[in-house]
Amino acid sequence: MSIQFYKYQGTGNDFVIIDNRSLFFDKTNFKNIAKLCDRRFGIGADGLILLENHPTQDFRMVYFNADGNESSMCGNGGRCIVAFANFLGVIKNETTFEAIDGLHKAEIASGIVKLQMQSVDDIQTFESHLFLNTGSPHHVELVENLKGLNVKENGANIRYGSFYDAAGSNVNFVKQLSDSKFKVRTYERGVEDETLSCGTGVTAVAIAMHKSGKTNAEHITVETEGGDLSISFTVENDKYSDIWLVGPAKQVFKGEIEW
Repeated sequence: MSIQFYKYQGTGNDFVIIDNRSLFFDKTNFKNIAKLCDRRFGIGADGLILLENHPTQDFRMVYFNADGNESSMCGNGGRCIVAFANFLGVIKNETTFEAIDGLHKAEIASGIVKLQMQSVDDIQTFESHLFLNTGSPHHVELVENLKGLNVKENGANIRYGSFYDAAGSNVNFVKQLSDSKFKVRTYERGVEDETLSCGTGVTAVAIAMHKSGKTNAEHITVETEGGDLSISFTVENDKYSDIWLVGPAKQVFKGEIEW
């Protein structure tokens, strides 16, 4: 069986996206999903996204990590599937769609996708780091030598360490560049390596840096290895709401692969 796919990237976070409105795709075959994401034996991606019909919203987003397991919310993936839905003609410039963590609003114009994230009111502060869930769980830690850090090794030690249960956490290492700009390198669970960008991760970084008093800005730029993303929010009584993740999403190529 031959499957048509599309490859998208958002600041270097890359995804295989498939139009599954006819529900032909076998979502239970985790081994084959992992193979599609494999960079040597498949297409190669940080994750696989299916676009499906929804009874009341514009579409449904179903996301799998590169290891083949269905995952929690992916911010850059959410931005990429909005671009894909626009390409297919499913939406025009605005949309509301459902992901695993609930409904998301989004806007697209000139290749830039603005995605509304879920509100955050539970932020745990520790001596060495902060922990919060922005659709996916995130450990956020300031470090001095970000450039020289072994993200894969250090991220894995934290992800599988005593702080977290078997499900683990994504891990973000952060350096402050200015009052309203930070640089981050992220270890993603499910990929089990550093990725060039993580949308829920940069959202977590922006909120964590505001919560910890490192910035008073409510519009923050986060530099990733794959490019800059911007995050805005409002804060009231320690609840972060009206959170928007903004950045580019681009179709790289399309093709067919034997299933």
